[in-house]
Amino acid sequence: MNNSKKLTRITYLALLALLLLAPMIGLYPVFVMKLLCFALFACAFNLLLGFTGLLSFGHAAFFGSAAYITGWFIKSQHWTPELGILAGTVGAGLIGLLVGMVAIRRQGIYFAMITLAIAQMVFFVCLQASFTGGEDGLQGVPRGQLFGMFSLQSDTALYYFVMAVFVLSFLFISRIVHSPFGQVLKMIRENEPRAISLGYQVDRYKLLAFVLSAALAGMAGSLKTLVMGFATLSDVHWSMSGEVILMTLLGGVGTFFGPAFGAGIVVSLQDLLADKVGSWVNVIIGVIFVVCVMAFRKGVVGELQAFRERRRQASAAKATPPQV
Repeated sequence: MNNSKKLTRITYLALLALLLLAPMIGLYPVFVMKLLCFALFACAFNLLLGFTGLLSFGHAAFFGSAAYITGWFIKSQHWTPELGILAGTVGAGLIGLLVGMVAIRRQGIYFAMITLAIAQMVFFVCLQASFTGGEDGLQGVPRGQLFGMFSLQSDTALYYFVMAVFVLSFLFISRIVHSPFGQVLKMIRENEPRAISLGYQVDRYKLLAFVLSAALAGMAGSLKTLVMGFATLSDVHWSMSGEVILMTLLGGVGTFFGPAFGAGIVVSLQDLLADKVGSWVNVIIGVIFVVCVMAFRKGVVGELQAFRERRRQASAAKATPPQV
């Protein structure tokens, strides 16, 4: 194992230890759970943009629809939390399948606009449907009991459940990217005509990547409803799609930890500044985004990885004896 992999593994183990100890060192569990939900949302979006090269402007449709589905099943049908989350995830995946079958026929800005248009349709369905609560949203979603046995009323108990789901989902995304399927996705991102010339059915790969990304985004939305106890129109609004793009670009597109880091920055700023500056928090975040894009073209984590790679190459060049 080289030094780079050792450092990466140590970093992830340190972050895991921090997550395990978070409730014990004074971090507010609800805030960290919200951060983890949006970190999962950003990682799901990055699977599509960073590793497949497809820019979706409609991922709020999957995040928000799953939030409503989970909330409705838990509140109205009295389902247990894990079944409600499963229903939301599957529902978002099915919506992703329908959207993907239409959207992947186009590329570039046309693909993005199709996803945005369909997401707006989902928004208006959530606005008009009777079970969503309209402009008031779906309020008072109970946390319930996990598997009908373990109460999630305690913030600490729910925190460790959300943390476990996030860690497993993160490992699942990592496994996808490092699998042969993930290597084909990278090939499609880098050179789609070459992938076609090699005999790969590119549309099928892109559709599966789209569905997986939608389902994982839906899982994030389902967890958010369980944590916060409500699902509102803001979850499915186009601005939510913009936020997840911001998180991903800020942290670093195509990196594993970058989107989660970007989500941490955005959620932290929103939480810290909302009471102090009100709606101006969006202006401040926008300014920070512009500065980061100008200074860190690859995102914060992406630039750190690039810097570490340059240092490694420089060290290797110094260690190589000159040719006589």
